[in-house]
Amino acid sequence: MRNMSFLKVSNLTKIYKTALEVYALNDVSFEINEGELVVILGSSGAGKSTLLNILGGMDNATSGEYQILDECVSKMNAKELMNFRLNDVGFVFQFYNLMPNLNALENVMLAHPNISNNEALDILTQVGLKDRCKNFPEALSGGEQQRVAIARALVKKPKIILCDE
Repeated sequence: MRNMSFLKVSNLTKIYKTALEVYALNDVSFEINEGELVVILGSSGAGKSTLLNILGGMDNATSGEYQILDECVSKMNAKELMNFRLNDVGFVFQFYNLMPNLNALENVMLAHPNISNNEALDILTQVGLKDRCKNFPEALSGGEQQRVAIARALVKKPKIILCDE
């Protein structure tokens, strides 16, 4: 199997404008090949979450572009971005973002409108939570909540999975 550029980031910059201009990202460029596992390290406030939010289509860069499998995500319109987030990206948020009034199974099913009960239960089984699928987030440990968030990211079989801490 040949390696191909899966993700290509070119000159990505993100500036937050308040009383001052704050550069969260400044001219970031890199490539990731298909099948690679990449860890982004940096101190608090270095722009890691900002980068992931842009790559996941939840925020826009001030300048620069990025593409996944030769599709330029940074130039997508709102509807295309919505479909990209729905079908192509699995995201594990820093604070998991589980819905407190939904049990673990229902939280996993939120990933996509076409996910079946059986698919959600299968992925919860794979992360070791089959017996906890009817529990609400408050009844789960922090590690179990994180595994529900991971299951939610994996169940739709996305092209890319982004994990924030």
